[in-house]
Amino acid sequence: MAAEQATAGTLSPDLVTRMNAWWRAANYLSVGQIYLLDNPLLREKLTLQHVKPRLLGHWGTTPGLNFIYVHLNRVIRETDANVLFVAGPGHGAPGVVASTYLEGTYSELYPDVSQDTEGLRKLFRQFSFPGGIPSHAAPETPGSIHEGGELGYSLSHAYGAVLDNPDLIVACVVGDGEAETGPLATSWHGNKFLNPVNDGAVLPILHLNGYKIANPTVLARISPEELRSLMEGFGYAPIFVEGDEPEVMHQLMATALDTAFADIRAIQKAARTAGDTERPRWPMIVLRSPKGWTGPKTVDGKKAEGFWRSHQVPFSDMSKPEHLALLEDWMRSYRPEELFDDAGRLRPEIASVAPVGEKRMSSNPHANGGALRRPLRLPDFTDYAVKVPHPGGVELESTYVMGTFLRDVMKANAASRNFRVFGPDETASNRLQALFEVTNRAWEAETFSYDDHLARDGRVMEMLSEHMCQGWLEGYLLTGRHGLFSCYEAFIHIVDSMFNQHAKWLKTASEVEWRRPIASLNYLLTSHVWRQDHNGFSHQDPGFIDHVVNKKADIVRVYLPPDANTLLYVTDHCLKSWNRVNVIVAGKQPAAQWLDMDAAIRHCAQGIGTWEWASTDQGGEPDVVLACAGDVPTLETLAAADLLRSHVPDLKVRVVNVVDLMTLQPKSEHPHGLSDADFDALFTKDKPVIFAYHGYPWLIHRLAYRRTNHDNMHVRGYVEEGSTTTPFDMVVRNRLDRFHLAADVLDRVPKLQGDVHTRQAIRDKLTEHARYIRAHGIDLPEVRDWRWPQKA
Repeated sequence: MAAEQATAGTLSPDLVTRMNAWWRAANYLSVGQIYLLDNPLLREKLTLQHVKPRLLGHWGTTPGLNFIYVHLNRVIRETDANVLFVAGPGHGAPGVVASTYLEGTYSELYPDVSQDTEGLRKLFRQFSFPGGIPSHAAPETPGSIHEGGELGYSLSHAYGAVLDNPDLIVACVVGDGEAETGPLATSWHGNKFLNPVNDGAVLPILHLNGYKIANPTVLARISPEELRSLMEGFGYAPIFVEGDEPEVMHQLMATALDTAFADIRAIQKAARTAGDTERPRWPMIVLRSPKGWTGPKTVDGKKAEGFWRSHQVPFSDMSKPEHLALLEDWMRSYRPEELFDDAGRLRPEIASVAPVGEKRMSSNPHANGGALRRPLRLPDFTDYAVKVPHPGGVELESTYVMGTFLRDVMKANAASRNFRVFGPDETASNRLQALFEVTNRAWEAETFSYDDHLARDGRVMEMLSEHMCQGWLEGYLLTGRHGLFSCYEAFIHIVDSMFNQHAKWLKTASEVEWRRPIASLNYLLTSHVWRQDHNGFSHQDPGFIDHVVNKKADIVRVYLPPDANTLLYVTDHCLKSWNRVNVIVAGKQPAAQWLDMDAAIRHCAQGIGTWEWASTDQGGEPDVVLACAGDVPTLETLAAADLLRSHVPDLKVRVVNVVDLMTLQPKSEHPHGLSDADFDALFTKDKPVIFAYHGYPWLIHRLAYRRTNHDNMHVRGYVEEGSTTTPFDMVVRNRLDRFHLAADVLDRVPKLQGDVHTRQAIRDKLTEHARYIRAHGIDLPEVRDWRWPQKA
């Protein structure tokens, strides 16, 4: 059908009629999904048997979503725009699913939900029903990259999606309840990082329907002047649409969208052809419409439409005849007989409102980003190897070495523009500053001559909001690109819930046949607990790992490389992976380097192994196993092994280092888990194991509790002791230091339990340590200067 251009922003009467019919159809299907099991087109009198026994879903936001969707379809048809739809309001799936069904995409992907009466019955029955689909725009929903189950992330996802997508416009509907959340409130600043030359555009649509579950929303209860000032203060040019009369609202919304899309094109043209470098004032729309629009005005004599009572299911208890009659009247008010033909298909003149093919928002390729994903071009990580003449023979900052590798990853993928690094103002702090040799920080706000590496085309995304960085990266990954998120370990907890939602998305998406795998979400956690001695207790928390391992084994990986060469291997591995969340924990401070590259590759390929050069049990069973995971625990374990070698030279010690934390789980629990036979070979079946671990000790017990020798495992780790102190005192406070580890060996190896002399020497050293740091403010020389002894 030929494009129909509105004249001076005014829709023709015929187009208004057809768009309004589409809207009625979407609203009808939305109500049907919430309420009906059968009788989808009301071709017989509605009875209780036609209604679901449990009514679940959210109606209040849905008619507004449907209204926006049909208007975006009109713009797409007329301008050939490439538009992705993000539904921020939670539980908006009835509307999004309805529109994707009306467009035909839903039936293409799920042929069983056909475009006929039987298909409608299945569409209704499956919604919020056992064996069916969720009430959010979930991975099962065509066109979705954002579930909305937890509010606050829609706008950051939208901005992430348009980075390096110059032809894409993301229409992001922000619910007014959602707008009260912290993550959403900071996301308005995404416009200060959007480059109109190389990036696409986000059109925020703030949907003010006035109420949350039981209360008014803040932005709906401030004056229009105050709201306009707020949005202008964020740097937007707001366009207001307000009312409840459909014919008037259609015209107003058409004018608003025509204006917004024209402004977006003008901004992009000025930047791309005229070289305009002034930060643009991007358009946004404020749509004020009643909550539960077109639903029942009152229920049981109480206000429903335009009030919080329409937020979820406007009325239930369908055993009441008056409720059943009200539902039938409500659904018939949409006049389904005018919308669907005898076979249950949407009438062609109404269906013609939708775009076709991949121009349908439900079929936009960016919404199935794995189909667009291309592998990164990665340099050979071994080219960045640190030369380690002998274990501990060199000290350097491991993450700095990683940064040189990431620099060249950035450079190698500059032409394809599909790799970015994200972090809350910490890229240089975390020793990744080599990136700035080939790119800058993205920045569209004011700059000064003395600013450091700020540029419109920068590919490092920094904003002091972990929420924003996570949301940007998720949007970037979900639309087919690659990235890495660098963060201080203690503050990654800020995005615990965002990680939850993404991990759940990956788990569900992997079960949806048509969803293609996306690049993994890669975290680098540095400035970690053991070297936050200068910042103090508030910066000391390694618990994100515990949170991560709650998720499905197919999704999560946790790596604790002890030095730079193992970190290089792990980084390369993670950047090549897909449909995973990879957590890498590595310190940024100068530290001993243990393995040359060949040894690092052998070690990391297994994820766990003995360090023969540090062990004294060659050719037999050890008396004790010293295990370690993490860079500082590895240092303290090796120092404890050296201490024991000096004091009890006949003790047979085996040193086991863990890079891949998930190897500790049984193979039946995690694909990286060791077999029981391999685990027993490393840790023995009955010898004491002293395990020095980076994080909270109980996680090791949780991972290994099914293992044969678990009862003999004694784990040291962080136990919530910390302060502003010295580096070594941090480990002493948590009893992870070399002296406490050695004392544990004395306690658990039967033949050493009477060694009072070594025990006394250990106690004396701890006393000396406490006195020394208080007198001098630094650690004992023998601690600071300790090195792994070279062989004679």
